[in-house]
Amino acid sequence: MENTLIDKTFRDSNGKIVLGQMPNPPLILWIVASLLTLVFTSGKINTVLDFLANGSLFTWAWMELFQGVNYFRRALGLAVLIGMIAYKIQ
Repeated sequence: MENTLIDKTFRDSNGKIVLGQMPNPPLILWIVASLLTLVFTSGKINTVLDFLANGSLFTWAWMELFQGVNYFRRALGLAVLIGMIAYKIQ
């Protein structure tokens, strides 16, 4: 198989096109914690859940940035990290 930029961007090491995949533990934790912040809208529980959600999303994005299966997944990790930083500094 030819190793073009398109292949490096969207294919994994097995040659399969990968845009999405099963969520890994940090992404699952982010989803659960984010949903629970909608239930617990104030207090210490909300603060802890918000911290867990942000920490797990940061971990997921960092993992994708440095261990993503293709350039698309790595760019997605970078975009989430930039988005998180932009959201926090506004």
